[in-house]
Amino acid sequence: MSVAVEIAPVTFTEGAAREIRKLKDQQELSDDFGLRVGVEGGGCAGMNYILGFDQPKEGDKEYYIDGIKVFMHKAHGMYLAGMQVDFQDGLNARGFVFNNPNAQSTCGCGTSFSV
Repeated sequence: MSVAVEIAPVTFTEGAAREIRKLKDQQELSDDFGLRVGVEGGGCAGMNYILGFDQPKEGDKEYYIDGIKVFMHKAHGMYLAGMQVDFQDGLNARGFVFNNPNAQSTCGCGTSFSV
């Protein structure tokens, strides 16, 4: 008997995974919480990224990425497939950066995109 394992549509850089673990530890969340990655309508380019801790909801798929429990609504995978989440901690910028190959254009702040 073989078990199919679905590959997560997104990846985290080492820096992003480290920052996500740090933030989760600081918030002292229970084990049923995971990182929600997704999209929502809005922003100057049409869609905003969602990145925050949440509990599972109906329609979610659950992944484990670098040991981090991740929830993503199954409809969001088509917008985020192949995306890499990075964390920048430099003089010019600090925060999460979304490298999304599906984005046709992005806004200046990098949190909004169009497909």
